[in-house]
Amino acid sequence: MKVLVLCEYSGIVRDAFIRAGHDAVSVDILPSESDLGPHHQMDALKFLEENQDDFDLGIFHPPCTYLACSGIHWNKGSIERQKKTELALEFVQALMNTTIKRWALENPKSIISSRIRKADQQVQPYHFGEPIQKTTCFWLHNLPKLRPTEDLEKEVKAMHPRDRWPAGWLGPSVEDRGKQRSKFFEGMAAAMATQWGALEHQTSLEDWL
Repeated sequence: MKVLVLCEYSGIVRDAFIRAGHDAVSVDILPSESDLGPHHQMDALKFLEENQDDFDLGIFHPPCTYLACSGIHWNKGSIERQKKTELALEFVQALMNTTIKRWALENPKSIISSRIRKADQQVQPYHFGEPIQKTTCFWLHNLPKLRPTEDLEKEVKAMHPRDRWPAGWLGPSVEDRGKQRSKFFEGMAAAMATQWGALEHQTSLEDWL
């Protein structure tokens, strides 16, 4: 399967698909932090528009800064932030308009659900073997919902709320914290590569289900 991972500089999702035997590339305006697979440092939407017919599966991670419900309250009284939110929504819609046969768009709880369409699934890293709590939403097209692989919910819920956060969330600078919070999760990425990668030889979603 040829997999396109947009707006990812960490290489986590791209590398998970490569390890599962797929041909995956990532695209981001930042350089990749991993050398395992190919990476294009450029505008993600431009790359998508020029190359979408070459891929079987798209995984999209649009920046959540102006979309996440946790920060949308900052838009009140800020015309500049409101404009950036509208641009972010336009970017998300452009990604969703892709001609790639199967795709998943990931974000935390965000206004994508109220302004474009409701998320198809909400999961937590602790559903996939990582003792971390961070609600992750997926908007899916021709893909099944991810199935939990190792549920650690009881263990995580027994932890102090502060200990449930990923390492680095309280980094020394805003830039450090932002980069750490934007990173995806290894366990969830592996589940995506294993489960969605299994669709390679299926002609329809119903065949896989």
